[in-house]
Amino acid sequence: MAKKFQGRDVAVGIDLGTTYSCVAVWQDEQNRVEIIHNDQGNKTTSFVAFTDHERLIGDAAKNQTATNPQNTIFGTFLILCWIVFMISFGLTLISFVRYLVGLFINLKFPLYFPRFGLCFTNFFNDSDVQNDMKLWPFKVISGLNDKPVISVKYKGQEKHLCAEEISSMILTKMREIAETFLQLPVKNAVPLDAGAIAGLDVMKIINEPTAAAIAYGLEKRTNSVRGRNIFIFDLGGGTFDVSLLTIKDKVSDLFKKKKEKVFQVKATSGNTHLGGEDFDNRMVNYFAEEFKKKNKVDITGNPRALRRLRTACERAKRTLSFAVVTTIEVDSLFEGIDFFTTITRTKFEEINMDLFNECLKIVESCLTDAKMDKSAIHDVVLVGGSSRIPKVQQLLQEFFAGKDLCKNINPDEAVAIGAAVQAALLSEGFKKVPNVVLQDVAPFSLGIDSLGDIMTVVISRNTSIPVKKTIKRATIRDNQATANIKVYEGERARASDNNLLGSFALSGLPSAPRSHLFEVCYAIDENGILTVSAYDRSSGSMNEITITNNKERLSSQEIEEMIREAEGYRFKDEKFLRKANVMNALDEWVYKLRNAVKNKDVKLKLSSQVTDKIISAITKTTNLLDDNQQSEIDVLENHLKELESVFQHIIRKFV
Repeated sequence: MAKKFQGRDVAVGIDLGTTYSCVAVWQDEQNRVEIIHNDQGNKTTSFVAFTDHERLIGDAAKNQTATNPQNTIFGTFLILCWIVFMISFGLTLISFVRYLVGLFINLKFPLYFPRFGLCFTNFFNDSDVQNDMKLWPFKVISGLNDKPVISVKYKGQEKHLCAEEISSMILTKMREIAETFLQLPVKNAVPLDAGAIAGLDVMKIINEPTAAAIAYGLEKRTNSVRGRNIFIFDLGGGTFDVSLLTIKDKVSDLFKKKKEKVFQVKATSGNTHLGGEDFDNRMVNYFAEEFKKKNKVDITGNPRALRRLRTACERAKRTLSFAVVTTIEVDSLFEGIDFFTTITRTKFEEINMDLFNECLKIVESCLTDAKMDKSAIHDVVLVGGSSRIPKVQQLLQEFFAGKDLCKNINPDEAVAIGAAVQAALLSEGFKKVPNVVLQDVAPFSLGIDSLGDIMTVVISRNTSIPVKKTIKRATIRDNQATANIKVYEGERARASDNNLLGSFALSGLPSAPRSHLFEVCYAIDENGILTVSAYDRSSGSMNEITITNNKERLSSQEIEEMIREAEGYRFKDEKFLRKANVMNALDEWVYKLRNAVKNKDVKLKLSSQVTDKIISAITKTTNLLDDNQQSEIDVLENHLKELESVFQHIIRKFV
């Protein structure tokens, strides 16, 4: 069967998941995607283990977990990405990467960053990392630049491995499965980190729910010129992602023969620490407490006992998706004590209800960001193994007013299917692959700092890309020769509270009074690369910066955390913005009044009494501005009103 692929281009998609990983190949002759199973006919579990004799990956690693928990890596530490790659005669490989390596997968991904190596940017002292460490039987230590590093014993020696290395091992396994099926080698290894270690060339970024939407569109194959609004609900083993997309059919040539299906992302949201493992953790904690009450012993400090209990809980969780009650049975769980108990679906739902409700909050947040009512959603598509949980489906269906949920695609295979389609689209030689056009969104607002440390937004969060926006900027001093441009991403009102992406200077500005105007342009291209340029028309001066340095970009988790922070600091930000605006207005008044008393022609027209009054006002205003930390907003605003009422007519008349 695999021989038919020899001598031809092959497009393969890999979904590297928290719990399971999946591989798919585009079959051009059959005009469909085929899932590739491993040598045991199954999906591959995302486990890596180290023993005194060998390294194990997949099912072999998972099967020895109970006897070797400290050296078996699994779960959220393996969350990486999903990758698409194309094999051309065993030589060429093109890949798509969805998420950064680490303890995070979030919908609000860094779009405009196509050439980043897969890098683990989460910090060891991060609260989420510390909380996860309590549940991991393997040892995690702080490495270079405070990055989490796993310490394992391999062939009698202690080894320190970063997330990229662990994740690349699973990627390598998935590539081997594809190569065995295709009988085609993948030879080139190009960029950085996990992708390079596994031999994958990172070329383009695309998000996981979009891949699932492509799989849905491929399955449906319905024509819709007006567009259908699709809500992707992706609840996996370690993360929760949602996306709202509009799928349209569009004629792309004058003869109306060539049609393309446009996938336009309207909004994204998610939670990097919400998934099947969190439900497992609740069960483990619940039964560990039950075991303690019954037997007066605590198993939480024993990695082997916890691992065996977790395995039983995972099995029970899956059973409860189709049964209303199941048993937990572990022989000699701890100190020779057997553990036998039952759990009902109702109890499972009770101990996880707050997590289920959190899912709905994120769904609502995504709809709000898209400015779309839930009644406008045509289809709700379930992705990820945890979306099979009956209570999750019930709550989601109730939220969407009884709308039937789309279950016609396998939630475990949807991402790999969409990934394979994308790989085929990037490749040459495929005649029957659907003509798909992806239109993504900016995950974060992009802006520039203004006087008073104010964040002036140029491109708002969830703006469709490609996009190009230009704003006018003004000098803040007389005869200012250089303007410094700082590029930020974030949702906070204070520029310095956001993430600084980069900065550059526009030099050669002409000698001119304050408020000389020049242009600043923000542009994100179809590949997601952000370019910021500044241009002064009068002098012809121009400079620009292209943001491609991943060291300055936010990880998916950092984006999510900063958005949550922005919500929490909303009142504080509004207060800061109010004060900054009034201070800028007062500063402008000082500038105008000083110019009035300096101007000989104006001074001759003013009485000495008015001149003294202006000088007094300048002094008082300057003192208020200099003492801005102690000055209350109301005091500043009242003083501004006083200046406006007393001196407005003078400024209008003489200045």
